[in-house]
Amino acid sequence: MLKAPLHTSKPSPTRWFYRIYTLVYTIAIFALVYHHCCNLIHSPSFTTIFLLIADLVLAFLWATWQAFFLNPVFRQVFPENLAQVAKENEYPGLDLFICTADPFKEPPIGVVNTVLSVLAYDYPSEKLSIYLSDDGGSQLTLFAFMEAAKFARHWLPYCKKYNLMDRSPEVYFGSNPSFFPETSEIQEMYKNMKATVKKVIDRGTIDLDQMNCDRTIKAFSKWTPGFTRHDHPAVIEILLKNNVDKDVMGHYMPNLFYVSREKNRGTPHHFKAGALNTLIRVSGVMTNAPIFLSLDCDMYSNDPNTPLRMLCHFLDPNVDPKLAFVQFPQRFHNINKNDTYGAEHVLETRACTVGMDGLGGTFFMGTGGFFRRKVLIENPKESQKIWNEPIQSKDVSTLAHHVASCTYEDNTKWGQEIGFRYGTLVEDIYTSFRLQCLGWKSVTCNPTRAAFLGNMPIALNDILAQNNRWYMGMLQTGLSKFSPMTYGIKFMNPLQALCYAHYHFRAFWSIPVIIYALVPQFTLVNASSIFPKVSDPWFPLYVFLFIGAYAKDFLDYVMNGSTFKRWWNRQRIWLILGCSSYPFSIVDWLLTSLGMSTFEFNVTSKVSDSEISKRYEEGVFEFGVESPLLLSVNIVAVLNLFAFSIGIKHVLINAGTFEELFVQLFITGFAVLNSWPLYEGMTLRSDKGKMPPKTTLKSVCVVLVIYLAFF
Repeated sequence: MLKAPLHTSKPSPTRWFYRIYTLVYTIAIFALVYHHCCNLIHSPSFTTIFLLIADLVLAFLWATWQAFFLNPVFRQVFPENLAQVAKENEYPGLDLFICTADPFKEPPIGVVNTVLSVLAYDYPSEKLSIYLSDDGGSQLTLFAFMEAAKFARHWLPYCKKYNLMDRSPEVYFGSNPSFFPETSEIQEMYKNMKATVKKVIDRGTIDLDQMNCDRTIKAFSKWTPGFTRHDHPAVIEILLKNNVDKDVMGHYMPNLFYVSREKNRGTPHHFKAGALNTLIRVSGVMTNAPIFLSLDCDMYSNDPNTPLRMLCHFLDPNVDPKLAFVQFPQRFHNINKNDTYGAEHVLETRACTVGMDGLGGTFFMGTGGFFRRKVLIENPKESQKIWNEPIQSKDVSTLAHHVASCTYEDNTKWGQEIGFRYGTLVEDIYTSFRLQCLGWKSVTCNPTRAAFLGNMPIALNDILAQNNRWYMGMLQTGLSKFSPMTYGIKFMNPLQALCYAHYHFRAFWSIPVIIYALVPQFTLVNASSIFPKVSDPWFPLYVFLFIGAYAKDFLDYVMNGSTFKRWWNRQRIWLILGCSSYPFSIVDWLLTSLGMSTFEFNVTSKVSDSEISKRYEEGVFEFGVESPLLLSVNIVAVLNLFAFSIGIKHVLINAGTFEELFVQLFITGFAVLNSWPLYEGMTLRSDKGKMPPKTTLKSVCVVLVIYLAFF
């Protein structure tokens, strides 16, 4: 019996409010469906059918969304009590996996900062190993990490001597740090390292003639003329060894490995899931820690005590033996004051994680998840370290290269029943879904100080492209035999399955958005009423449904520490996504399913542009490039402005129509209000981030063609 707990959990007191709200709002939805059915019986029309379809889809997505709020659980950890169950030298080994794929989209110096921040964890160095997966097979990335390993000898003891919280050098030196005797010297070392790496990146190649270390020359000699990012042998380099390499204070350092798996064009490589599975196998040969962390390359550590918080769950004697992973929610450091693109995902990362925690566990977010290795390696023989051999021995190296080969998984269950699951672009949520269907659990650890901080795209087209990829991947599993609505309902808490269903089918949000962005507008141009007039007994139902949904959503944002402006911007981006990323993801899924197209995993660029960054900090939308995603949004914006103008004309000519057309005017005006940044980008701006003139011209032409064709 523990004298003091390692962690506690308690249900949220708001759960009863949400349950009552859900009941009342459900009754209102049934009333709305009844009203639609009556209209369909007495005056059938395509308009009525479209509105019924839109509201049924909205009802489904609303119902799946409410599942997150019915039983939230809040947890608290007490790492200061860990001494009751284990001494530091008894902590389990910890392997950290960090994946990168393109040195030009994911600048190595940014990845270096992530690695340095976790190398400096307050965790026994002999228990800590970092594995960097370079799926681009770039010698530039390897060079950057060789330089980082040198700098780490100075950086790690500096962090621990002064107990720094910010252990990413870029963050630390960029935040007006307190100056200690060594600060200037360490800062100068960091600047020199950055300059050296940048020089090589700009040159685009490594000059072996300038190398004077035989080991370094041998490592880079693997990049032969036939070596390409899509076709190359496995490369595994030990950059730091915890029983050999010491920092400047004489302390042993954690392990640091560079891994680039073998690739050839004839073998599927399964994107990030394939890279993670390679790391599971290679680390199993090299260190075989019972726990590993998967971390995005731009998600640096913001708290050096994070591993201790994780241990409060895994080392608790009363822990559920089926606990598979501990998830630290994503947080972002580059979100501007008002979160222009709603990229912080406030509810998804805060409310939804604790909501699923009370239903059996949240999903894996692709980063910030600490896993028990045995959960993903069902067959222990798949992961057996050669304990009698040092990690640099020839046998271990040979085996590590073997398990990193592109044919190793042939005729095995890797990706199906072992490791991260294949078959989708969103291996993270899919893998956690499959694990939880097998009975495994997860918990959310959400400390006041974020465990990790990453960055999000700051240009609208990048946001739209990222969401297009995410939700196309969601449809790949949502519409497969492993759908949460069929497979999930059978093997997990039904409410938990509904939570998964919400994410997997969120792309269908585009159906009601497009219907409500077009049908009321077309009928408004013809002055034809399709909703109850203001004096109709059914009108208050529409008012209640609208205000009830938006007021509850706003309340959720405020309760999770956000502001009105951030909430409003998130509502706007939802409408934009519904006219762009979501319908495009459905089309991409359909074409891929029919074998008419293939969808490649495009790495989101982490490169920052000073002008774009400046506009983003000012809250100005960044358009700048021609894109089908932007074109579709523009067409809807122009169409709504046109329809709203015609509707106002109708009301001014005949005031008696205002009551009948009020709902259509409101919907269209709401769309116009949310489209203001688009109109501004089309007409009022002259900077490089404005809407491309060709996109504006195409949008206007399409709307004119629609008008001439239908009106």
